[in-house]
Amino acid sequence: MRRTIGQGSPNVRRLASGGIARVACVAGLLIPGAGAGAAQAGPDPTDATLDVIEVDGYLDPVLVDFIDRSLTEAADAGSVALVLQLDSPGVVADRDRFDRLVQRLEETEVPVATWVGPSGAVALGDAARLVEVADHAGVAPGSVVEIGGLGLNDEEAMEASVADIEAPTLGDLIVNLPGVEVREVDDGDVVRREPVTPTRFSQLPLLDQLMHTVASPPVAYLLFVAGMALLVFELYAAGIGIAGATGALFFVLGGYGLAVLPTNPVGVGLLVISMFGFAVDVQSGVPRFWTGVGTAAFASGSLLLYDGLTQPWLAFGAGIVGILLFFIGAVPAVTRSRFSTATIGRDWMVGELGEARTAIDPDGVVTVRGAQWKARTNRATPIDAGAEVRVAGIDGLELEVEPLQGAARDYRDRSHRSPNAGPGISGRAGDRIQPRPPTSLTTDPA
Repeated sequence: MRRTIGQGSPNVRRLASGGIARVACVAGLLIPGAGAGAAQAGPDPTDATLDVIEVDGYLDPVLVDFIDRSLTEAADAGSVALVLQLDSPGVVADRDRFDRLVQRLEETEVPVATWVGPSGAVALGDAARLVEVADHAGVAPGSVVEIGGLGLNDEEAMEASVADIEAPTLGDLIVNLPGVEVREVDDGDVVRREPVTPTRFSQLPLLDQLMHTVASPPVAYLLFVAGMALLVFELYAAGIGIAGATGALFFVLGGYGLAVLPTNPVGVGLLVISMFGFAVDVQSGVPRFWTGVGTAAFASGSLLLYDGLTQPWLAFGAGIVGILLFFIGAVPAVTRSRFSTATIGRDWMVGELGEARTAIDPDGVVTVRGAQWKARTNRATPIDAGAEVRVAGIDGLELEVEPLQGAARDYRDRSHRSPNAGPGISGRAGDRIQPRPPTSLTTDPA
């Protein structure tokens, strides 16, 4: 462990250099002449800052780069120390990349301190190496550091020399770091210490926060399956592509998260197959064989998705319930509303008489019982404006009409003709029967 002091170790050199600087600082405070000489030799120690960064979640490439970048900035600014506030269940970044970061933390001239907190935080797996290589470490009560496969609490970490500062809070760690200027504040019953050295807190930039969040196991899983579901929905929705665009965005973000995390190709393949199974039964509107295949593939793929990572049960349950409700309830309803034709309640209009408001050749507008309707002439017989027409059929929201005089006779068996109607009568069973006016056997060529 890095804090083990040995002859010629980097830790010894750093502590020695830090000790010399502190001795010089104390000498400057006690001996006026020495203090003046120190002030002339270098900058005022109180001008230095302390850098604190938050390291939360799996150590993915984004978080590893953030630590590396923060270490560079702390070195350039001459910081008193770089403090890592750590809460990580493990490392998912490339092993070589993480090893280089650990090596740099060991070799840097900037003192590094790690605080595993607040209460309930963990440093598991390779993430615990950030505690081992730090110059100083503290563990909050209720937090755990995994060393050699054993989980150590704050007291056990102190006994095993994994931690060297009792730090229930981050402030307790900061005021006990060498090089940090402090002052005592008397609150009456308690005398507490406050850091005088300016402290600078840093977090991931906004875009990096987004990519780091996407690379967490539950978020990557939910985004991936939601993206595929919305893409399937777009195939049946009569919209302007909002669902498809949102689904594509979710699919790309979820795919990035799965690419960063250790995933099982079999699990990813089963999730894709499940979407195919759900899509087959969408148009039927009733769960059938392929819905069962999709459900089984989705559940299996969700359980096998990650290799070495635990899938949170809350995310797993939300995925299963959400997908079933989506494909059994929402998507079939949208499909029926798009592909069905609403004609119920207008059958009474077949056989009704009306007037052509405009010329109908082949399309126009008619008035039936005082209401205007879009109309199309039946059997391509032109109708002049103002002529009387008869409704021969309904096609969605458009009426099929024919003129009362000169209409071509249709001798085919039509479902809306009454089987008992004579040549001058048309209608449907249950509809009002309208007698046809007699038609001359000869027609005017005009």
